[in-house]
Amino acid sequence: MKQLTPKEIMEELDRFIIGQHKAKKAVSVALRNRWRRQMIPADLRDEVAPKNIIMIGPTGVGKTEIARRLARLANAPFLKIEATKFTEVGYVGRDVESMIRDLTELSVNMLKKEEHERVKEKATLAAEERILDLLIPKRRGISHETGEETPDQSREKIRARFKAGGMNDRTVELDVPDRALPIIEIFSSQGMEEMDMQLRDMFGNMLPQKTKKRKMKVGEAYEHLIQEESRKLIDMDRVTSDAVDRVEQSGIIFLDEIDKIASRDHGHGPDVSREGVQRDILPIVEGTTVTTKYGMVKTDHILFIAAGAFHMSKPADLIPELQGRFPIRVELDALTRDDFYRIITEPDNALIKQYKALLKTEDVDLEFQEEAVREITDIAQRINEMTENIGARRLYTVMEKLLDDISFTAPDLKGQKIDVSRAYVREKLGEFLDKEDLSRYIL
Repeated sequence: MKQLTPKEIMEELDRFIIGQHKAKKAVSVALRNRWRRQMIPADLRDEVAPKNIIMIGPTGVGKTEIARRLARLANAPFLKIEATKFTEVGYVGRDVESMIRDLTELSVNMLKKEEHERVKEKATLAAEERILDLLIPKRRGISHETGEETPDQSREKIRARFKAGGMNDRTVELDVPDRALPIIEIFSSQGMEEMDMQLRDMFGNMLPQKTKKRKMKVGEAYEHLIQEESRKLIDMDRVTSDAVDRVEQSGIIFLDEIDKIASRDHGHGPDVSREGVQRDILPIVEGTTVTTKYGMVKTDHILFIAAGAFHMSKPADLIPELQGRFPIRVELDALTRDDFYRIITEPDNALIKQYKALLKTEDVDLEFQEEAVREITDIAQRINEMTENIGARRLYTVMEKLLDDISFTAPDLKGQKIDVSRAYVREKLGEFLDKEDLSRYIL
């Protein structure tokens, strides 16, 4: 996959995220620096530490969306996870090391997929021969002096029919692995799900592989055999080794909702556990070794991008050591009325485009007048000012409320064109602006 330049990364993010130039610039440079580090001499490479980023901004301005889009652009293992999932060691819940185990699992799956693509041609040929073996009855011991077709001629005829799709409705019987494993329940204060999976894997490898007969259509059997042949051609030891290396050298973890583990008052209540989570995250961020089922993984060069709204707390409420591990701080701007207008109309996944596409499936043409779109953004902005400011997420609630009647009656409106005007918007949404208490509950 091509390594994108910071400018190209920025352009790709611009397709889906409006504004937030500083945040997009910071993550673009951070992503490119992963590649730059790989290009410098080996003796200096280990000295270049990742410059972790913390994004600060109100809810609904694009922090999580940046992470979602970044995951698709990063040609590297990328994990987005919420800090609120973790609890301090000794409490019931997930321990922080599970994020490295999850990232390693993602990396292994990523490498497996790449290897499957690499060996697909060979696997397809081998699967084709096995399908033909299933389709052609064994005719050993039959004399061919009577002028009958030779087995080779018959095989080539069946092959031609199979490739043309003429055999897809035939049913064949195939030996498939019997995946029944002993039921094991693990009760532990931490890392419960990882221990459970590892024990299942261990018992699965110790017990002999059982197979069972299963009847399936030729098309389904062919896909199954391609997967089976691919697994035979892939060297899993090399995949595991490369996957661990890729995590260590270019892994990225997006730690969302980090403000929820910051505590203002220290020493009592749930804040004790929150600070404990910070202390547990600290060694992961500054560099430690985590045991996974694929071996030891060093976290020294994993890039961490953290994000939080910091409504009830501020970055200074994080423990000083953790603050020091996030040297780059980026503040995201609150959204304006013009930003709302651009969000609802410009991006490739803009809400108006989504609703048009949804109603097009019912053969209904939905059109929005310019004044109507402006009115929608004005109403969303005013409701944000009157109640809690939830940023661009307010557009979802406003649009859903606006179009609920149209969506409900759409199957009866086939072939019609519906024009959403400013008057219609005011008729549907105006009452919520007059009744502040009502808008708190409905929008």
